[in-house]
Parts: sequence; structure tokens; C-alpha cells
Amino acid sequence: MHEAEELEQLESEELEELEESEFLCVSLKYSVPVAMAAHFSILLPTTWPSGIHVGASWNKGLTLARGKGMGGEFRTKGVNILLGPVVGPAGRVVSGGRNWEGFASDPYLSGVLVSETVKGVQGVGDIASTKHFVDNEQETNRNPGGGVEAVLSNIDNRTELEIYLCIMCSFQRQDANGLLKTKLGFRGGVVSDWRAQHAGVATSEAGMDMAMPNGGDFWSSHLKDAIKNGTMPESLPSPGIGMPKDLTKPHRIVDARNSSFKSTLFDGAVKGHVLVKNIRNALPLKTPKLLSIYGYSAKNPDENNPTDGLSPWLMGSGSFDYQEFGAGFFGWSGATPGTTGIVLNGTLYSRGGSGATSHSLTISPYDAIVHQASKDDIALFWDFHNGKPAVDPASTAYLVIGNAWAAEGADRPGLRDDYTDDLILHVASQCSNTAVIFHNVGIRLVEESIDHPNVTAVIFAHLLGQASGKALVSILHGKENPSGKLPYTVARNESDYGVMLRPDEPEGIFKKLPQSNFTEGVFVDYRHFDENKIKPRFEFGFGLSYTTFGYGNFAVEKDGNKSFEEFPKGKIAEGGVEAEVENKGEVEDKEVAQLHLGLPSTGRDGERVPVRQLRGFEKVFIGVGETKKVVFELSVWDVRAMWRLGRGEYKVEVKGSGRDLPLVGKLTI
Repeated sequence: MHEAEELEQLESEELEELEESEFLCVSLKYSVPVAMAAHFSILLPTTWPSGIHVGASWNKGLTLARGKGMGGEFRTKGVNILLGPVVGPAGRVVSGGRNWEGFASDPYLSGVLVSETVKGVQGVGDIASTKHFVDNEQETNRNPGGGVEAVLSNIDNRTELEIYLCIMCSFQRQDANGLLKTKLGFRGGVVSDWRAQHAGVATSEAGMDMAMPNGGDFWSSHLKDAIKNGTMPESLPSPGIGMPKDLTKPHRIVDARNSSFKSTLFDGAVKGHVLVKNIRNALPLKTPKLLSIYGYSAKNPDENNPTDGLSPWLMGSGSFDYQEFGAGFFGWSGATPGTTGIVLNGTLYSRGGSGATSHSLTISPYDAIVHQASKDDIALFWDFHNGKPAVDPASTAYLVIGNAWAAEGADRPGLRDDYTDDLILHVASQCSNTAVIFHNVGIRLVEESIDHPNVTAVIFAHLLGQASGKALVSILHGKENPSGKLPYTVARNESDYGVMLRPDEPEGIFKKLPQSNFTEGVFVDYRHFDENKIKPRFEFGFGLSYTTFGYGNFAVEKDGNKSFEEFPKGKIAEGGVEAEVENKGEVEDKEVAQLHLGLPSTGRDGERVPVRQLRGFEKVFIGVGETKKVVFELSVWDVRAMWRLGRGEYKVEVKGSGRDLPLVGKLTI
């Protein structure tokens, strides 16, 4: 479109109604603000397992299938850009309100699953908008407001490249330029997050192509003025304006649910369960004659009415001041004081914020337990409302089901809550076989009860989606095996996380200009624990099974036909790692074999190198008594004069869980 035509269209002052102009918009007529689930205002969606739950599965094939299912559903709904998958937040702030949207606190695991998701979404013809670029690690002060600017992320180049540079623009300000479109050569479109445009021409100069949901105060008629007076350089394309006004008009309901993905929904719900304690073979259940169920997260919420819009019930916010949260969701926000961080009004299938789901069909844990009990003639007792329920000592087993909630717009008040811990201890003090299940949005500390001798099993079930209850019961009764591994590290105490526990708040001379200083560098999650010799409660990559696996026949081979330069070009195939995994138990299942590398220190500028870093994983099915070979390629992707091939001795480890003694080898370059 020529400038005259462009200005004529701008002068109509109907920028929000622009549709498919080749120059002004990039065919975003049907883009709507949705994260990795259908938006809360859309009817008849599928409630998919959340990112953190899929991350706990460590399953590439499942992640690809989920991407295809979600992409196809969005496309059928008329949405041509899916706002996800999520690479930021990357889990730096462990109490971050949106960590559940991402896959893991490790950039390698997250990167692999993000890649599979993008392949799935775009393989069915939709566009994936990987977000948030970049350093979007806290919700507190994510937007300017009340005279306080959005938080500024201060981060060194090495940390940026190794941890966070994983593409939707984030809310945070950032102190570096030229990464995405210059150094990385990204040629795709860059869209702002909703109302995250904090400047006018400067955002276009920085590479933003589209402002969502509209230009707001920075564009509208001001864009026309900027083009006329030359403030907007001719070399820059005019930014697109998304979401035409007709989205406010009534639309027909489109049922985009696809029954062919039912198995993906179920498998996705099952595979993200992480069993972290199981003593005296408490699980699977041995067809108990009497089963008692306690906890507020066992039943369905009392309301599922999408016409209520942004309601406390739908957002799962019954546990705190909803009005205060609502104000924070659209502007300046922080953790709401005095809240418990749990949802007392029913089980969690998804989470709060723009990725919340108006559920079309859900099966709660209680629903599924009743269904199974009717088959097995199991008597049931339950109490979902009392914090100190009456406990019948005649029961064979006892289930306590709680949750840990979070949402976009606010960071979590803590990593545990007194109400749930007191409930667990109350039941366990009277019952010798108490299994605890958490529907958790991320890290949930368990020190208050984990060592109690009557707490015989603990499961981190995360956010499972609409097949929640069915999946949990299949694991409790041994029809499915818990094969998930933790995609984060569970500490013993909140203080173990150091500066990464809480979001940075405005203070001192920066009271109006909040700063987030990434002083920990690359030492995030398990790297932090290794570096500071802190013993966690449960390690990154940890997870129990109903069977046992053994590792052997370990080999590290170097490709002798390769020559290496300090600044190599392209892909460097250095060698390979092989190991055999044997199923020594009585249950067939999949095992996650993990490759960790200890990199040699470069010695430049006194850089410290993490003790180990995840650099490969394979999830393989192994029958009873069978042995399978796992193979990992050791390679380095380098860009000339930017990435350097470190020379020295590499420590190579292969293991199946955080507590396993690894197979250890060495490789010298």
C-alpha cells in the first residue's frame, strides 16, 4: 500500500476496524487474546493439560500431539494465531504467578517441548506466537501504573543467551536491544502482549510489528501524525492494529472439540503426575473396602457458568479478594496480602488469567472415584468442607486432595499454606495410610508433612485438564503408572531459593522505577542448588514409579573424523552417548533417561560454570524384564564470533531420576 493510501485509511480514524491490509496488518483479523487454552469468554473449548503438567511428562510425542490438537481447535474457532507456547516466565521467580504456563525451569527441557508444540500447532495451519520475549519473570509491576513504571529486568549477556532467550513481547522493560531480529535473524512477526505497548515509535524501532489489542494512547490518530511529521521513519513498516471491533458483536457458537484427541487428553493428564513418596507400597491401592476422601480439591466447583465472564468461580479466586485481584490483572499488581494461595471452591483443572478455561466437560477426582468404587464395591466416606474433619479409623486408605493456585496478574503469596498442611496432619495423625495429592501450579513445599510416617504417598498432579479425575484414579488403582519427573526443584525451605523466591518490589531510590537484578546469573533452579551445595527435598528430574529401572553398558564415543575451531560454523557432531535401561520390576512403563553434562570452565572473566546441565532426554517404553538402548548425540550449535566451543574435559552423566547414582563418563575436546 502506498503512503497516500495508507494515510487516507488512517485518517478514517477506524484503525481498530482494519482487517487484511497487506501493509498495515498481517492478516490478524481473527486473533484473540488467548494463551495455551481457550479464553474464558469462549464457549465449548477443550480444557487441555497446562504447560507445567506437560513439562512434568517429559514426553516429546505427547507434546507434539497436544500442539496439533490445540492448533486445530483454534483454527476451527477462526483463530489464526495461537498465543503460545510459553518460554517466559522461565521459572526464575519460584513464586511467579504464571510459571504454570511454561514447561520447566530448565531452558533445554523447555526448549525441546516448545519446539514440539510449535511443530504441532503450525503443522495444522495455525501460527504459534512463542512468548514472552524476553525476561518476563514476574507479574508484580509488570505494567506501569500509579506513577510507577513497569519493572526493568537487568541481566548480563551470558545469562540472557543461556537461560532466557528462548515471540510475543513481554510487559517488562529490558536493557538490551538487537537480539531477536538482528543477532538471531528472526524474520517472523512480533506482536505485543495485551496492553503491553509502553511507547510509540520506539516500539516499532525496537522491532514490534503489531500492537494488541489496539494502538491505545500511543497510536490511534498519533500514528497518522507520526507518519506525516516524519517521526516514523519511512524504512519502518507501519505497525498493525489487531482485533477489529466486531468481536464485541454476537457470534455463533463454534464447537471445535475433536473427539479424535480424547486419548491425547487422557494421556496428557496421566503422564504429568509425579510420584515423590510411596512407602510400604501404599500405591497402587489394593481395592480397599472402605476409602475416605478429604480436601477441597476433590470435587467440582459449585458453579461452571461461562456467561459470568471474568468471575471468581471461573478464575478459581474464591480464596482471596477478587476485586483487588481484578484491579491488578489489568494494571499494576502484586501478591495480595493475607491470602492462602489455594482455591477452596473445588478442584483445579486449569488456572487463572487470560489462559483460564470455561470448561465444557470435566471429571473431578471425586466423580471418578465414585465411578470406580461402584465397579469394585468400595464404600466411600468424604468431607470436602472441614479443615479438621471427623476421621473414621475403619477405612483402609485415606486420600487428602489439595491445591496450590496462581493466575496472571499477581505473583503467589507463598509456596505452601497452613490450611492444607494442617488438614494433612490432622488426617495423618489418625490414619496409618494417608495419600496426599496436590493440584499444584508449580513448586509446592511439603516439609510440614512429608516425613510423617502415616503419610505414605505424595503425588504432584499439577493442572491436568478436563480428564483430571479419570487420570488420577487410573494411577491410584494401578491401571496407569506414574512416569512423570519434576520439571523444577522442590526445596526444603523457602529461603533455599535465595533471591529467586520473591518478585522484586519497588524500593528506595527505585520506588518509581522498579528494578529486577538477575544477580544469580545462570544459576537458576537446580544450578543454584548445586552451586551453593543446598540439599533439596526433591531434585529436578526426580520421580518414582510402580516399577524399578536399572542402567548399564554406558559408553561415550568421540567422532575422530571431526576437526574443531574455536569459533566453529554450523552443527558440530562431537560424538554420542549410549546406555541400556532395564525394567527390573513387575510393571511395564516408560522411563525418562536423562543426559547431564558438566561443561569445562572457559576461565574467562572468572566465569563460574554450573556443576551439571540437562542436555538430552529420551522417554522409552520398556516391558517387564526388557532392556532398551538409549542414544544421545553430543553436539554444539555455534554461530561464528558469538558462540564459543569450550575446550577441556566434559563430565557426562546418564540417569533416570534426580536421586539415582548416575552412569558417569568423560569427554575431552
